[in-house]
Amino acid sequence: MARPKADFPAASALRALADGEGRLAVRVTPGARSESVEIAEGRVLVKVRTKPEDGKASAAVLELLAQALGVAPSKVEMLRGATSREKLFRIPPVI
Repeated sequence: MARPKADFPAASALRALADGEGRLAVRVTPGARSESVEIAEGRVLVKVRTKPEDGKASAAVLELLAQALGVAPSKVEMLRGATSREKLFRIPPVI
């Protein structure tokens, strides 16, 4: 059975939560039942199905975040939090 597509908030809403240098703080839930990117109480919450083993969940978060922003995964950079649920990403500016 195919997984349902994740629902994403508007890319502009995600970008609005980034600071002036394009840094976006994200709270991650690995091993979730479904994948999603949400904005709750002014925070970005990302849920991925991948278990937190050998950086696989972090890679899945980066992929999902890039998809939600509509950019290539190579344009999103993890700055902090490789082994933490609290991660900090640098996202590309709007062109």
